[in-house]
Amino acid sequence: MAQETLPEGLEVKADQIRLFGKWSWVDVEIRDPSLKRYISLRPVWLPHTGGRHEHRRFAKAEVPIVERLMNKLMRPGRNGGKKHLAYNIVKTAFDIIYFETGENPIQVLIRAIENAAPREDTTRIMYGGITYRVSVDVSPQRRVDQALKFIADGARQCAFNNPKPIEECLAQEIILASRGDPQSHAIRQKEEIERIALSSR
Repeated sequence: MAQETLPEGLEVKADQIRLFGKWSWVDVEIRDPSLKRYISLRPVWLPHTGGRHEHRRFAKAEVPIVERLMNKLMRPGRNGGKKHLAYNIVKTAFDIIYFETGENPIQVLIRAIENAAPREDTTRIMYGGITYRVSVDVSPQRRVDQALKFIADGARQCAFNNPKPIEECLAQEIILASRGDPQSHAIRQKEEIERIALSSR
């Protein structure tokens, strides 16, 4: 919460701010040093910034990571703009993650992002009228973007034409990705990208 909006003399400590009123931001650890600057763990009660970062380059790195997951869930046309729906999906999925693992769901999400973020990709280079595919390193910000996209896509595909609700699918996807399990859509996508990049070196 911004300091100027607080009544005079009132201070809120970081350990008092809990996501959805339940999950603590304290002691959440990012093990991958390259991603630390691009995963925002700024304590918030409600992950909804209202697009304040939109007109500043690279400012999405300051958006809480849980809100970025919500935004990825809103991607296909029919779900566009339904932030409250995405909010409820993530909130329920976090409860399921806690019941299944007994861990802080924010920490499980961070581990899933670290495991699902591809380190290497390919790009096309034209040389003398011929197009080559060349292996390149992926920037940390794109790694976070790709990981979140893969997790949201995996949940969406699991729930499509399936009686299983998307909340359960999202929770399952995050748990599997946090363990590096090849059954996870995000982990499979990452390994496929890195395999193609390896053959293009």
